[in-house]
Amino acid sequence: MPKKQSTPPWQRFELQAEVIQGLAHPIRLAIVDLLRRGEVCVCDIAAAVGAERSNVSRHLAVMSRSGIVRTRKEGLKVYYGLRTPCILDFMACATRTLEHGLEERTRALADA
Repeated sequence: MPKKQSTPPWQRFELQAEVIQGLAHPIRLAIVDLLRRGEVCVCDIAAAVGAERSNVSRHLAVMSRSGIVRTRKEGLKVYYGLRTPCILDFMACATRTLEHGLEERTRALADA
């Protein structure tokens, strides 16, 4: 009797894709890098990434819906922090992937 194939957990994959999409912009990656040091208010995030505050707020809203950042209000200021700092492991993995690809391309060019 043939072995029954299990169905991939598509719902989990879709949710994981939402998290990855929440990172899928250079400004969002810069924000994650900035938040590695701790909470930062939106005005300081905008200054640090060199973008308009309204643009940064839109990116932060996407990141919040994706579960990447959390907020804390203190008076009139809103502070953002990483909801799960393990997202930094993903960023480090992406960097290692780039480095590995660069090493392979460099070797290929040297052999040409």
